[in-house]
Amino acid sequence: MITDGTALVIGATGTTGSRTAAQLTAAGHRVKAASRRAAPVADAEPVRFDWYDASGHAAALDGVDRVYLVPPVGDSDPAASMLPFLQRARSAGVRRAVLLSSSAIPEGGPAVGAVHRALSGLFDEWAVLRPSWFMQNFTGTHVHARGIRDDGVIWTAADSGRVGFVDAGDIAAVAVHALTDEQAPNIDLVLTGPEALSHDDVAAIITEVTGRPVAHRRLSYEQLRDRLAAEIPVEFAAMLAGMDRAIAEGAEDRVTDTVQRLTGRPARAFRELLERSVPKP
Repeated sequence: MITDGTALVIGATGTTGSRTAAQLTAAGHRVKAASRRAAPVADAEPVRFDWYDASGHAAALDGVDRVYLVPPVGDSDPAASMLPFLQRARSAGVRRAVLLSSSAIPEGGPAVGAVHRALSGLFDEWAVLRPSWFMQNFTGTHVHARGIRDDGVIWTAADSGRVGFVDAGDIAAVAVHALTDEQAPNIDLVLTGPEALSHDDVAAIITEVTGRPVAHRRLSYEQLRDRLAAEIPVEFAAMLAGMDRAIAEGAEDRVTDTVQRLTGRPARAFRELLERSVPKP
């Protein structure tokens, strides 16, 4: 494990960024926690960072030799802002970059897929994390979690398709490994939990663990797109609805051993996450 140097964690107040920063500092690593408001995270040094405001990028990169990259949320073309930053990072002395992507987006695919494709050409040491859908989507501020709290309903266009939902803490643990191991992965890593679940399964588990009835309601692609477009740009809504359609067709029905292989411990199951984090009535 690399013990010297400083890691820049972009998106450090977000779902995976906050956990990555916390795990890094807990292990004794120096961390600069980058967010739009430079909010404190664990024992990291807070720095202001906005993908769309390059005036703060030099300060964020000062003294940094590795970086964890969370793309700008809701941007259908993140490469436009990320690639100039990555070129600047390389020039500033960053030697390792770890990118958060998605299991649903291959190298060269839409959105962050273009950044994935460029990463190995920019850095000798790199990794792309391609997690499945987050378990925290059902417990945090995601539209699914709000639907559960407000209506007792999970709305998807995924039909009975199954997903290897993954704990954000496990994603962070793999990110820490990728940032600090002596040998960079230099590969993309598909991350899942230990089992593939349908949204019907998820609703049943939430009901059993919390004691509150939760149901999965099926929507068409068009219905979900329009529902999401009420809150986010229509292009991004269409992309997310398309991902649900791919789930219905079996694209996410898989599990991998990546978390166990890289961290030395099993990936957390969804029921375990709920039992630890959701109070019963």
